[in-house]
Amino acid sequence: MWKWILTHCASAFPHLPGCCCCFLLLFLVSSVPVTCQALGQDMVSQEATNCSSSSSSFSSPSSAGRHVRSYNHLQGDVRWRRLFSFTKYFLTIEKNGKVSGTKNEDCPYSVLEITSVEIGVVAVKAINSNYYLAMNKKGKLYGSKEFNNDCKLKERIEENGYNTYASFNWQHNGRQMYVALNGKGAPRRGQKTRRKNTSAHFLPMTIQT
Repeated sequence: MWKWILTHCASAFPHLPGCCCCFLLLFLVSSVPVTCQALGQDMVSQEATNCSSSSSSFSSPSSAGRHVRSYNHLQGDVRWRRLFSFTKYFLTIEKNGKVSGTKNEDCPYSVLEITSVEIGVVAVKAINSNYYLAMNKKGKLYGSKEFNNDCKLKERIEENGYNTYASFNWQHNGRQMYVALNGKGAPRRGQKTRRKNTSAHFLPMTIQT
């Protein structure tokens, strides 16, 4: 390469003496590293700038305004329903707090207010008797005038489209205890119920106004 530069310098400046051509060659050679160094610095600087802008443009998912799901809209949801059991009875809570089933679809004590108190947890209250549906630790169903831990029920939609209601706080030998009506419309003890038992399956029916 230097031979090529020397030859072209000699041909380009034929009037200059040989020593001048050598001096010019030395000047060119000494300036090349400076130019390359400056060019390299410019390229590194530009690359760093591009990387910086790229990193700011492609921020991590955690810092890019991640959407936090909120389920607060499910809490406080209120529905008026009649719970029609798979055994063909409407669940009622009478004015004395007794829980039972009736075939009368117009029974005023079968009108229930179902309120979401937590995610997947509801409270069931008879509108006309003003009693909450409750289950104690022994699995007995009863009506409670005051809302308490016995009144918290886990609501689940089963594969057949019916709902089940299990005690939120109490279990029997590690098993869930469910609200259930037998074939005569009488409430079953929670210890004798299972999620797959159809006596524990209820269809929430809308109230016709």
